[in-house]
Amino acid sequence: MFGIGMPELLLLLAIALIVVGPKKLPELAKALGRGIAEFKKATNELKESLDTNTDFSELKQSFDDIQETVVDATLPSSPSEEATTEEIATETTTSDQDIEEDIEPASISSNEVEEKETTPPSAPAPEKSSHGDK
Repeated sequence: MFGIGMPELLLLLAIALIVVGPKKLPELAKALGRGIAEFKKATNELKESLDTNTDFSELKQSFDDIQETVVDATLPSSPSEEATTEEIATETTTSDQDIEEDIEPASISSNEVEEKETTPPSAPAPEKSSHGDK
């Protein structure tokens, strides 16, 4: 139990018998047994309490991790991510404008199309012959 073998235990009992006396030795043994039983009970309760606290601390750690994940997911993005998003939006708008500018000069307005359709092609000019007037 405490590193005490049989010879040491017999020596302790002999000393206790001499010091306390044969009449009070049984009462001392009962009191010592009760004390040891109470001590074991208290240590077991303490162990259970520590185990329970350990379980609660593990649960609390898991809860804190989940809460941190949820908070991170709900917070707005970081300034660098927002700047990147704004840069992409600006580049997209600029690209759209460039494409529209490239397309507009090449396109024909609807008025020009109508004018070309309604005007007949001009007849070729008559050729002057050089040998008819002599």
